[in-house]
Amino acid sequence: MNKRILIVDDESSIRMSLKDVLEYEGYETEEAPDGKAGLEKLKSSHFDAVLCDIRMPKMDGVELLKASFEFSDAPFIMISGHGTIDTAVDAIKKGAYDFIEKPIELNRLFITLRNAFEKSYLVKETKVLKKKISKEYEMIGKSIVFEDINNLIDKVAPSDARVLITGANGTGKEMVARKIHELSGRSSGPFVEVNCAAIPSELIESELFGHEKGSFTSAIKQHKGNFEQANGGTLFLDEIGDMSLSAQAKVLRALQENKFTRIGGEKEIPFNVRVVAATNKNLKEEIGKGTFREDLYHRLSVILIHVPLLRERAEDIPLLADYFLSDICQKQGRKVLTLEPGAIQHLQSMSWTGNVRELKNIIERLAILCDKTITKEDVKRYANW
Repeated sequence: MNKRILIVDDESSIRMSLKDVLEYEGYETEEAPDGKAGLEKLKSSHFDAVLCDIRMPKMDGVELLKASFEFSDAPFIMISGHGTIDTAVDAIKKGAYDFIEKPIELNRLFITLRNAFEKSYLVKETKVLKKKISKEYEMIGKSIVFEDINNLIDKVAPSDARVLITGANGTGKEMVARKIHELSGRSSGPFVEVNCAAIPSELIESELFGHEKGSFTSAIKQHKGNFEQANGGTLFLDEIGDMSLSAQAKVLRALQENKFTRIGGEKEIPFNVRVVAATNKNLKEEIGKGTFREDLYHRLSVILIHVPLLRERAEDIPLLADYFLSDICQKQGRKVLTLEPGAIQHLQSMSWTGNVRELKNIIERLAILCDKTITKEDVKRYANW
């Protein structure tokens, strides 16, 4: 399908010239003699780009740009005369993609349009990807304990308060962290996850705070740590109960001062990060053993959220099972299977030592091995492989 371009200019000769050139190149065009008419066209039709003059009667180009945000995501390319360059630059600051001076140089016009289309494509792809990521980490349930967690997340997320999430492995602590991020004012920023249990103790400080080139034998170039990578967003410290005491001390200092120093560096680097931590350990017991710092615990646990075991919210199992089954069948490109009532009842009676993660794995196994309907016998046969 050909790209559609809206030409908004009060000079009919310029509109006609652009129309002829663009249609010769295979584009579809529409015209508007002023900003007000251009806005009406944007409200009623889809356009892939807008070529917009700045100085026009009734509504100028910058006013049209601002008004368009409510109706269209088409990139604006401002057309400016010599006396309006400053205005054109200001328009870019307010959301225009680019500007082209009059008289218009055609090669520049075509290159700018092509780049604008590419950027629009990338923006749309990013939105689709974010939706997929959000679906991957969607929280499912209707039990009282689940609703309590959701209500707490809704209250906490808009703030910048640090959150400590506790619960056994596989209960969904990461999903809670991601939902807090998505509902916060930092949702457009990065979400950086650090598995403190998976990183060797001698590397955790470099991972968190980064290092300068030559600061140790294998430091062949400068490395930005997780605190820098998460700037403006959320840093999720998963399994923080497994972090070494020396790293805990540095994290505590960073949280106290809102700045840190890379390994081998001298410059203090400020950061703007919300820290959400999670653990499967009882940190108060770890404090008693001397393996976790009490002052860090209090820094992290402004808000405490405990994620219960799956068997403690067994009424959510039918919803979770259906959700996983539908998602897995969709990804495999096959017709969605169904679970017999007896199969669901048996799933609800199981102990679920691996919690939600175990349930998802078993549903995936059943989706692969069963046809049409999953029975109670199927669950008994394949659940304990």
